[in-house]
Amino acid sequence: MAAELLWLSTDEAAQRLGIATRTLYRFINEGEIPAYRMGRVYRLKAADVDDYLERHRILPGELDHLYPERKRSEASRSDAR
Repeated sequence: MAAELLWLSTDEAAQRLGIATRTLYRFINEGEIPAYRMGRVYRLKAADVDDYLERHRILPGELDHLYPERKRSEASRSDAR
């Protein structure tokens, strides 16, 4: 038996992502998150929202460019040895 789909409103999806509804509409418009029009409302699959979250997960080391001073201080410590 196939799993039942869980549909989210745009407000629910935005809240789940921790973003403004307007930002969610931009993501939908840019093709970042698929959405479906059902009459006059838009709905998103909860699985698609969760997939979006996983695709944008930050892995260890991906933010090293934000801390250039740490690289310099680590290099100076290794030079001192």
